[in-house]
Amino acid sequence: MNPLRQRWQKWLDARHPRADVHTMGQNNIYIVPSRPGLFFCLTIGVLLIGSINDQLSLGYMLSFLLAGAGLASMQATHGNLRGLSLDLQPPQPVFAGQEVQLEIRLHNAGRARFGLGFRVSGTPEAAIAWVDAPEKGHAVVSLRYAAPARGLHELPELQIITRFPLGLFRAWSLWRPASRLWVYPRPESPAPAFAPQQAGPEGEHAASVQLHKGLEFEGVRPYRRGDTLRQVIWKKAALALETNQALPVRETHAPASRQLWLDLQDTRGALEERLSRLSAWVLEADRMQSPYGLRLATRKIEPELGAQHRRACLEQLALWS
Repeated sequence: MNPLRQRWQKWLDARHPRADVHTMGQNNIYIVPSRPGLFFCLTIGVLLIGSINDQLSLGYMLSFLLAGAGLASMQATHGNLRGLSLDLQPPQPVFAGQEVQLEIRLHNAGRARFGLGFRVSGTPEAAIAWVDAPEKGHAVVSLRYAAPARGLHELPELQIITRFPLGLFRAWSLWRPASRLWVYPRPESPAPAFAPQQAGPEGEHAASVQLHKGLEFEGVRPYRRGDTLRQVIWKKAALALETNQALPVRETHAPASRQLWLDLQDTRGALEERLSRLSAWVLEADRMQSPYGLRLATRKIEPELGAQHRRACLEQLALWS
């Protein structure tokens, strides 16, 4: 990184630190004349020069009147952003090729604000999402943009724009959210058949990939995070809620022959194609509620079920290189 870019990055980090909450004030709002505003200034200049040459008192009055209106418009445009507070809902993970949706909540403690535009930096003007903020109220705006390649990414810079009330000036503020975005490998579609299972390190005998949706019943235990609604014993749930106890859940056991291993070695092709197939297998095994594990060369995740397990597997695939 060259020295000039380092100085710019240092200034940017100091003026706009990454945070999921953004309050706009004097130090982070910028304002410049818009294209109509430049023509407006040029018109005032021509009118003033003509008035000077012809000694027109009414020309002077009109020139200064228009200039005062322009200055008042500049103040109003800047004030339309000043004092607003924003916060960001952490984005949900997406698969490569999908759209990312950002939900921004706007909090206004003062008068009503109009013509507030939000966009991801670098996107065209047509992508701006416009919203008004009621007096001492709140508003929600959603932004969409194409997901980057798989991995863990910082969110892009966001711009908050306004040209209210006359459109003569353009004020904006820059927001750099701190949240990160998980982008998982794009799953192969349609999902291919699972690879034949090999003998495991604990002496598991090979099994066909015709997995069973049902699991062997062992007993009853309290609800744990990650359990599916299918495991809840609903006939006893009402009594558990009345006595302020955890929901009863069926304790199940999957024989070794029903545990599915998803192995990178069972895939062929380029790395992205292999990860795409593993991603599809993870989703399919989770849908079938068949305990599955993941092997990626030196990394290994033991067979399990649940949202946390699915997320852990997909995150490993997103970061694998």
